[in-house]
Amino acid sequence: MADPKGFLNHGREVARTRPVEERKKDWNEVYVPGSLLPIISKQASRCMDCGIPFCHNGCPLGNLIPEWNDYAYREDWAAAQERLHATNNFPEFTGRLCPAPCESACVLGINQPPVTIKNVEVSIIDKAWETGDVAPQIPERLSGKTVAVIGSGPAGLAAAQQLTRAGHTVAVYERADRVGGLLRYGIPEFKMEKRHINRRIEQMRAEGTRFRTGVEIGRDINARDLKKRYDAVVLAVGATTARDLPVPGRELKGVYQAMEYLPLANKVQEGDFVTPPVSAEGKHVVVIGGGDTGADCVGTAHRQGAASVTQLEIMPRPSDERHPTNQPWPTFPMLYKVTSAHEEGGERVYSVSTTHFEGDEDGNVQWLHLTEVEFVDGRLTPKPGTERRIPAQLVTLAMGFTGTDRENGLVEQFGLELDERGNIARDADFQTNVPGVFVAGDAGRGQSLIVWAIAEGRSAARGVDRFLTGASDLPAPIRPTDRALAV
Repeated sequence: MADPKGFLNHGREVARTRPVEERKKDWNEVYVPGSLLPIISKQASRCMDCGIPFCHNGCPLGNLIPEWNDYAYREDWAAAQERLHATNNFPEFTGRLCPAPCESACVLGINQPPVTIKNVEVSIIDKAWETGDVAPQIPERLSGKTVAVIGSGPAGLAAAQQLTRAGHTVAVYERADRVGGLLRYGIPEFKMEKRHINRRIEQMRAEGTRFRTGVEIGRDINARDLKKRYDAVVLAVGATTARDLPVPGRELKGVYQAMEYLPLANKVQEGDFVTPPVSAEGKHVVVIGGGDTGADCVGTAHRQGAASVTQLEIMPRPSDERHPTNQPWPTFPMLYKVTSAHEEGGERVYSVSTTHFEGDEDGNVQWLHLTEVEFVDGRLTPKPGTERRIPAQLVTLAMGFTGTDRENGLVEQFGLELDERGNIARDADFQTNVPGVFVAGDAGRGQSLIVWAIAEGRSAARGVDRFLTGASDLPAPIRPTDRALAV
């Protein structure tokens, strides 16, 4: 193990963030560059090398956390990155974006602040890129089999990289103009600079993966025609149907889905626009939805110069600490979280529901009317006499997603069966009811975390490899039916 007394000698330290007023003026990542490396060896030493490391179970990828903690403590960065990549194709993504269920499952976390697993992870991979230890893994021979991967989010990229390294010829189809899916156009630059995606894509190109952007299967190419071209198809199209808010005034100008608003800000950083077509500048902004996507809208509005930002959540404010019965260790608890975006300002309002929007004579939203709600007989019910209105000149809906896209025709053209939740049904090998067509990520699981998406991509790749060759040595960290550890 690292240091037998590390967790006794050192407290938890996390990455330092740049001053709020400084970072709100740019779109760079919020963390102080290089601030982790001087402290990360001590932080890695806090890992106790448990007899039963529950962090393995907390992470669906099965990351070998005690092993790379030990290497990081000893500053053996080459060995650390090898152990890291053994289970995770893209640790620079998860180290920045994952909410770290591994830390919630850390044994040290029973009665102390857990190990900073996420910070150690990102330190290892950033160091590996710096030293040139991340190299293309080109297959020794090709199988002669071809695979189409539809979607270039984390699930699609993971499946594509695994299958390319297995020797298959893989083409990734992406309907957007750039590769990355929600990593590219859903995650703001201040959470993850897109150079990290670009660097991985270049590695994948060098390994042999091909990319076709600006092509939407179902519209630009009929799904049945695509299937005829390839020996297997992987659907990694996500769960992109956003939950709407059917209240009076929803049609007013200025009310947008979060995924209509966020990509435009990212396109400015890509150089496509000088200013975004939809901007929060000088406006009173209301974000409906208290999750990570809502926080992304909050941080984006701050950087665009919003006059005010208010985030609404229908559920009560989460607790600051675990509840020993409802959310015991090692489950992933729903706790009150202050993200970097929340540090930058704005108001958070809990236990409220939007009743309607009010606009001006030109059809622009101006006010949002809401009421407080409470649980009555297990149902959220409006509290009489609590109605009020707040200024709202830009509203973003960040209330989650309800299933995969049905409008482009892909599901119908393939003839795919859906489960009771509207996700694409699959068997134990991640194969749909159509032979040779597999599904990975949110399209089959429903809206989930980035670590689950990568785990799905890796597991689906094994199913595809077995389908094409009759056997597979590729790892499969999860089954389609696996779910996060819960009470």
